[in-house]
Amino acid sequence: MISSLRGTAVHVDADAVVVEVGGVGLHVAVTPQVARTTHLGDTVTLHTSLIVREDALSLFGFESREELVVFGQLLGVTGVGPKSALGVLATLTVPQIADAVSADDDAPFRRVSGIGPKTAKLIVLQLAGKIAVTRPAGSAGTDAAGSAAIPAQVVQALIGLGWSERVAIEAVENVAADAPESDRSSVPALLRRTLTTLGPARKETVSG
Repeated sequence: MISSLRGTAVHVDADAVVVEVGGVGLHVAVTPQVARTTHLGDTVTLHTSLIVREDALSLFGFESREELVVFGQLLGVTGVGPKSALGVLATLTVPQIADAVSADDDAPFRRVSGIGPKTAKLIVLQLAGKIAVTRPAGSAGTDAAGSAAIPAQVVQALIGLGWSERVAIEAVENVAADAPESDRSSVPALLRRTLTTLGPARKETVSG
């Protein structure tokens, strides 16, 4: 098993790099982000997964060990192959994947090319409780962006349950203003609090 490699980039495509290691050029499938930041002659270090099939040996490379682990976890999901798993990591960061799974939100996965609604739901269900993320110190900007996205996710969930966008936005804003930080930073918690507020009026809102 080739678990990592370090060598010189001798060719770069939109979704792959060829890394020369000891005189041997290894073709490694990577995310577009890795390809964009790799230049000919660069010394490249990648964490890799070798996929062995009857008709091919395919090498997939990642900048971090964390991405490699999540890649392996995605491969364990029914209906997810190597290309689809790489597509998820090309579209979402590991923290974003973990947040979506934690929030039971399959929408981010449905936006990945090749991932249908059923597979997206399976990713959320089968990865629940499995992804551990190490968030670097000083990542307040990322946390703030994630916090800002939480009310929007709750609004979308309410719209899906039948409330109008206007009612959903107003309700979430009002509830978030009085909710403790622990609830404002959790999609399920904020959604539960908002549903408690809207519950009695839902039938009237939907019918109107």
